[in-house]
Amino acid sequence: METSRRTVIAAAAAAGLTAATIGTAHAAGGSKPVRELFGKLADGTRIHRWSLANGGTRLKVLSYGGIVQSLEIPDRHGRYRNVSLGFDNIDDYVARTPYFGALIGRYGNRIGKGRFTLDGTSHQLSVNDGVNSLHGGAKGFDKRVWDVEGFASGSDVGLVLHHTSIDGEMGYPGTLRAKVTYTLTRNGDWRIDYEATTDKATVVNLTSHVYWNLAGEGSGSVYDHELEIAASRYTPVDSGLIPTGELAKVAGTPFDFRRTKTVGRDIRVAHQQLLYGKGIDHNWVLDKGITARPEQVATLRDPSSGRTLTIATNEPGLQFYSGNFLDGTLVGTGGHIYRQGDALCLETQHFPDSPNQPSFPSTVLRPGQTYRTSTVHSFGA
Repeated sequence: METSRRTVIAAAAAAGLTAATIGTAHAAGGSKPVRELFGKLADGTRIHRWSLANGGTRLKVLSYGGIVQSLEIPDRHGRYRNVSLGFDNIDDYVARTPYFGALIGRYGNRIGKGRFTLDGTSHQLSVNDGVNSLHGGAKGFDKRVWDVEGFASGSDVGLVLHHTSIDGEMGYPGTLRAKVTYTLTRNGDWRIDYEATTDKATVVNLTSHVYWNLAGEGSGSVYDHELEIAASRYTPVDSGLIPTGELAKVAGTPFDFRRTKTVGRDIRVAHQQLLYGKGIDHNWVLDKGITARPEQVATLRDPSSGRTLTIATNEPGLQFYSGNFLDGTLVGTGGHIYRQGDALCLETQHFPDSPNQPSFPSTVLRPGQTYRTSTVHSFGA
């Protein structure tokens, strides 16, 4: 990974770009992130945008929703593009709900009928996806203003984001204190470390909802991107995209990405699961299971630019969403309309509907415990 990054930096230097221009930082560390006003909410709350760069990666993050508004990396020739979908103004983030770049909680993905029972008590959640609860409900963590602090530590730079979700918010029990750390390393890796504690038994499943297009935001379909996922099983869903409880084999199905293939190769195969999702919107059961440290689980590559994304996590699942509901009504940061298949999401997580699926890994968090999970995004060209 570091070798390929150095190759990109060398190519950029040959093109006359300085180290400051391409956002590199060496062992001494990068500069502390810079904050600027991005906009205001209707009640006057100021929303800030934080800019940070290290190791050839440039990141812009909003205090609203912890949103990654832009993530820029170079191609094989050292040319930068923003590879994540987003908006250029706060009003669109507030009014629309594609979850572009957002921190997701309290529960990433779907909970069937917005209900679950914990320790004999039934809890009714905010329902915002038909009869189901999606990504924490109508006002999940993606719609909250986070407290953000920038840091520069050794060779790393980053942001620490805090949010307290009160007891009963969106129907979830317990006051949950969440801490999320975004770190850019000297190699240009983007690491996310999630932590949470609670004062009552609850469920929690935090993730990030970046929409990736390694050719560049607004450049068109990602169906020619090449993807590999280290998973031999996935969780089939019903018509409401709620897991049936089965851990099905990917072999012989469009969901087999154990060997690298293009995203679009099988996406129009007449398979019932693809009909339910209007494409791919499913959780992969990672072969490694839950691990103490992040392990590599997926690799995405854009042949046209040479850009690559490698994902490592200690989570047991990966939700692969192929941008099925991008319908041509959203205009992104680059002024282009987003259409179906113009990006994809690779969300590290526990499985959807785990609170109602006893055979799935538990998402219960109790007082005295600390929820911890980490995901690392490595880039190359």
